[in-house]
Amino acid sequence: MRRAVQLREDGRVEEARAALVALAARWPDDAEIAYQTAWVHDSLGLEAEAVPYYRQALGGHGLSDRLGAYLGLGSTLRVLGRFAESVTTFRRGLAEFPGDPGLRAFLAMALYNSGQAREAVSTLLGLLAETSADEQIQRYRRAIEYYAANLDETT
Repeated sequence: MRRAVQLREDGRVEEARAALVALAARWPDDAEIAYQTAWVHDSLGLEAEAVPYYRQALGGHGLSDRLGAYLGLGSTLRVLGRFAESVTTFRRGLAEFPGDPGLRAFLAMALYNSGQAREAVSTLLGLLAETSADEQIQRYRRAIEYYAANLDETT
């Protein structure tokens, strides 16, 4: 597997894909191999082919980068237009990695795509207030956090 990952990192992605597909066929229960195989498919723009490998990786044991697998699967599902599945994936990821900024940002995109603009904006405002080091954002942090939860409130 190390050789296949090195091939991918060296830009020899097609060779890496061939090696990883062979490894995944030989060791179908290996979550790490499944994850690397999903990743290489994504790298090649083969999102639909990546999905089952991401699912296999997340369903297995011993995956070292579960957060990356949730981000990869959720993002891939969103790109494929499978917005509800994408939202569900990001929410599962957040259940395992509460508050993760990357998952929250990608969740907001999937929410927007699925027609849930209010929750998407609310999620992004909360993320902005929590993570921005910008002086003006921090100056108004309490107000931004309040309105993130109360977007429809007016006087």
